[in-house]
Amino acid sequence: MRVFAIADLHLSFTAPKPMTVFGPNWAGHPDAIFEHWQDTVHPDDLVLLPGDLSWAMRLPEALQDLSRVAAMPGRKVLLRGNHDYWWPAIGKLRAALPAGMLAVQNDALRVGNVVVSGTRGWVTPGPDSFTDEDRRIYEREQERLRLSLEHARRLGAGTPGVHHVLMLHYPPTGPHFTPTAFTDLIARHRPDRVVYGHLHGVPVSRSLQHWGDIPTDLVAADGLGFRPKLILDLSGEATPD
Repeated sequence: MRVFAIADLHLSFTAPKPMTVFGPNWAGHPDAIFEHWQDTVHPDDLVLLPGDLSWAMRLPEALQDLSRVAAMPGRKVLLRGNHDYWWPAIGKLRAALPAGMLAVQNDALRVGNVVVSGTRGWVTPGPDSFTDEDRRIYEREQERLRLSLEHARRLGAGTPGVHHVLMLHYPPTGPHFTPTAFTDLIARHRPDRVVYGHLHGVPVSRSLQHWGDIPTDLVAADGLGFRPKLILDLSGEATPD
């Protein structure tokens, strides 16, 4: 099994919303995503999708977008982004998702020898505007991340032979890469890899690529050229039943 990640699909098949306002490279981006996905991902791979999946406002419309993703190769793990307004209570979502799709919300799950944890995250304190409402959400997301990482540990994260990937939608730091409540938890729980999205038009060379010795990957679709990024290659390892 290999593990890929790609965030910010921004699909809108039911009510098309042109993404070219964010740059000409977004023209026809769903076709580019699905073509690259077909060429890259195998049926036994795992694909992590850390947020901003559909512009829909309600779950039935979002499922029309998600069904296109479900038809692609591999098992998929979804995380909520700041534009996923359609995302309902997690129990309702899990009951409605197409086969082969899983969702993480303030918890964790295990697929073979891979544990996936995650929460949305939020903007972090810094020299830019940080309101009282930002602080309230930031502290709430800090607690949700703690719960998710503790759940991952109960599923075997941190034990030999088990690989732990943390998904966030927002990056865990601001643009100056100073420590935050999120990075404190990352340093304490030490996932094998962190993936995040949300940032558009940011070159990978200017993004957060490590926290200490933990690889940290910006996987927003436009930054990847709309091609899922290989995060872990475990094809040589035996997968537990």
